[in-house]
Amino acid sequence: MQKIRNIAIIAHVDHGKTTLVDKILHYTKLFRENEQTGDLILDNNDLERERGITIVSKNVSVRYQDVKINIIDTPGHADFGGEVERVLKMADGVILLVDAFEGPMPQTRFVTQKALALGLKPIVVVNKVDKENCRPEEVYEQVFELFFNLDATEEQLDFPVLYGSSKMGWMSKDWKQPTEDFTDLLDAILEHIPSAPFYEGTLQMQITSLDYSSFVGRIAVGRVARGTIKENQPVSLVKRDGKIMKSRVKELYTFEGLGKVRVQEVPSGDICAVVGIEGFEIGDTIADFENPEQLEVIHIDEPTMNMLFTINNSPFFGKEGKYVTSRHLYDRLQKEMEKNLALKVVPTDSADAFLVYGRGILHLSVLIETMRREGYELQVGQPQVILKEIDGVKCEPIETLVVDVPAEVSGKVIELVTQRKGELLIMETKGDMQHLEFEIPSRGIIGLRNNVLTATAGEAVMAHRMKDYQPWKGTIPGRLAGVLVSMEKGQTTAYSIDKLQDRGHFFVDPGVDIYEGQIVGEHTRDNDLVVNIVKGKQLTNMRASGSDDNVRIAPAIKFSLEEAMEYIQADEYIEVTPQNIRLRKIYLTENERKVNAKKFQ
Repeated sequence: MQKIRNIAIIAHVDHGKTTLVDKILHYTKLFRENEQTGDLILDNNDLERERGITIVSKNVSVRYQDVKINIIDTPGHADFGGEVERVLKMADGVILLVDAFEGPMPQTRFVTQKALALGLKPIVVVNKVDKENCRPEEVYEQVFELFFNLDATEEQLDFPVLYGSSKMGWMSKDWKQPTEDFTDLLDAILEHIPSAPFYEGTLQMQITSLDYSSFVGRIAVGRVARGTIKENQPVSLVKRDGKIMKSRVKELYTFEGLGKVRVQEVPSGDICAVVGIEGFEIGDTIADFENPEQLEVIHIDEPTMNMLFTINNSPFFGKEGKYVTSRHLYDRLQKEMEKNLALKVVPTDSADAFLVYGRGILHLSVLIETMRREGYELQVGQPQVILKEIDGVKCEPIETLVVDVPAEVSGKVIELVTQRKGELLIMETKGDMQHLEFEIPSRGIIGLRNNVLTATAGEAVMAHRMKDYQPWKGTIPGRLAGVLVSMEKGQTTAYSIDKLQDRGHFFVDPGVDIYEGQIVGEHTRDNDLVVNIVKGKQLTNMRASGSDDNVRIAPAIKFSLEEAMEYIQADEYIEVTPQNIRLRKIYLTENERKVNAKKFQ
């Protein structure tokens, strides 16, 4: 028997996966007592730290009682479901983490379904039992019900459950009796998760994720399914379409702690990183040189949304970014597709524009934000959902939407969702919150979050996940207000913004460079209005007391990238540069807009 356990940690966003991994790393004495590591050790890229979410799955390993435990931290957002699906292939068991107050959420259901379908053995951890209002027993019942509804086997339904608080650093079999440390959890892993089996035979290993090093290039990461992989061994690379390429393993690494250790050979059951294989993609199989046999190709859910990516052609192009041409944009998108499986890039009629397909707004916005930080300038259009024809009927993606709100504002939320063709399915009370579940077209979710947060003073907790395709639900009202569009290029002045404040809310401050056709604010009515906010005050040499009123300007509204993506309409673009996010009309002059107005109706 090999002393290896491969385990993935799955949960809804913000239920404490990465914190749990941190505490296990500390408990197994991976760091010196006085070493400063900070929190959320695994969320190591800037975007993950800022947003407090995991985007890319990571591998670490710890040793406990002479057993090596490979831990895979997975993202919780359904938008990164492509990451979760392929990483679960490396595990023999999963730790399902559930918040003791919120219980199983839509994302919990999504990842649990994937794990149970692969036949993985679950351990349930009810986390955050130190929070007030928590309901550990009820949550345990809900998890059992969820497993039952997802057709779990009898063996999977007989899951061990632990209660605790990752933050406080303890896990126990009884939530009323806190322990001092994580012994109970690690013992449960050794007891209930099957050890990685060793299969005799010729080599088979599926590449499930990739790493990159500036010294050796792309590194293939995966679990050896059969046989043993050795350094310097000649191998065959079986592509997804069945083509075979000959290659050689140059270096082999296994995961130890947070880093990698170079080894001579890796037996089946362990997770390793392979250096030296050229031209591989995720899902390919590394197989025996002489008798290559392919493993089943990973199937990833299809994208549900697309956006137009195009080069920046505004009057300010090239001022802030390093990479501005269509070749730069195309190369970068191709590079992203190698590791981001749920992404698809399709060329359009124009050489400067590409349609990028993804799993949701967050999935696409993380890509845009990453490119922006790398020095790219680009423009993106309004997100569009992908329609399908099923049995001759036009169908669209439908999502399950869950909203938890204070009871007194639940009426507003129901009204907002039903306006967008949502149907209320479940309404129940959870503590002092109201728990609402809807079915809503994916189109209806675009732009909904801002409205719900405004209506509930920021107290709503929203989560949604793709359910299936259903017949088209009809038109959904778009943005209700029109926009204020600049008619001049120049620098904004406080004087003119002040004079136009009764016409709407502005998105720009005084003293900012703008151009003709840029969207500078939201109109109070439903039509677009062209305004001049670069005009200064006419100065005369006569002064009378009281003729100079003090300028009082409301602060400008600043959009985050996701908010901007949800805000724009079909005839608008977001201009994204390393320093600014600007909204603009596709056609900058008023005459062009009138000529092309019919295109967007």
